Amino acid sequence: MEFKMPVYNYPDFDNEKFINAPDVKTAIADIDGVAPEYYHSTSMYPEYFKIKGVWTLASSSRMDSSVIINKDITLSVVENRNIKKGDEVILGRTENCEEGIYVHTACFVDEKGKIDDQFVFRQGRSRETSYARDYDNLFNLLKYEKEHGKIIWVMGPAFAFDYDARRAMQALVENGYVHGIMAGNALATHDLEAGLLHTALGQDIYTQRSQPNGHYNHLDVINKVRRSGSIKQFVEDYNIDNGIMYGCVKNDVPFVLTGSIRDDGPLPEVIGDAYKSQSAMRNMVKEGTTVICLATMLHTIATGNMTPCFKTEENGSVRPVFIYTVDIDEFVVNKLLDRGSLTATTMVTNVQDFICIVAKGLGLIK
Repeated sequence: MEFKMPVYNYPDFDNEKFINAPDVKTAIADIDGVAPEYYHSTSMYPEYFKIKGVWTLASSSRMDSSVIINKDITLSVVENRNIKKGDEVILGRTENCEEGIYVHTACFVDEKGKIDDQFVFRQGRSRETSYARDYDNLFNLLKYEKEHGKIIWVMGPAFAFDYDARRAMQALVENGYVHGIMAGNALATHDLEAGLLHTALGQDIYTQRSQPNGHYNHLDVINKVRRSGSIKQFVEDYNIDNGIMYGCVKNDVPFVLTGSIRDDGPLPEVIGDAYKSQSAMRNMVKEGTTVICLATMLHTIATGNMTPCFKTEENGSVRPVFIYTVDIDEFVVNKLLDRGSLTATTMVTNVQDFICIVAKGLGLIK
């Protein structure tokens, strides 16, 4: 089955509610990092604002942010902490034209005019659900996005603990199915440990047998990477020839590693400032058209909150952004939906099995 991009359903601006709607009201921010009272907070859906009689789409959005009208009448969606004194901030708490604001939830339709159900928004999922169709849809989507989009992977460290999962993810990187990776210190650390010592947290990544003094292995690797000065230099210094980080280095795939209070080391590239980390993740997500979150609850929720369900192309057209969340725990995938990221496709399964099925389905491994 060939992938078919869902069609964007533009609002009918000839409808009376749009014609009769007032222009948005605004207020000037009086200090840095603080929104005016009654500011409008954005969602993951396309949002239009009536400015001088014209409905304007905020082309790059994210959840829980404010909208600024720039001097050229373009719109910027920014976190409240990034508001600057003097910014003109849109006000309003209604979403159906009452205050010149329209949140467009029915934004993608199929050829019959119905909401597209190939990639269904907000489906309840459990470990008993059949995911065969989801995998078929995902294979077709990834083949399309390899040529026409950007696929961002948000990864927990589970992949680094399994030989086959590392091999599958490396194959995806090397064959153009990865345009960016977001993870924490642990994924990169244990993946590099596996590349150098064939262990993760001291356990052999194939047999799972603990090695003598293996609890030192990841610390030794972190120390060596820090001595090398970067992950790229470590790969070269120690002739690493396998793994996820190796694949990224050798194929110039960007990665964002964000820190945690419990990190060892960390590796040189890990960003320790939480807000700098958020900005770095946001900059990568803005480029994404498909985002796949795997076995990392906090990274998944953070990514879901900063990923809109749409992307505005350079030619002005609007396409969906597909977001998947995959975890063996039903609580984790449902947590993302509970936090407001209603456009995610959720799959309850072991992510090591998931990534191997994806790589096999794409014909990358046997």
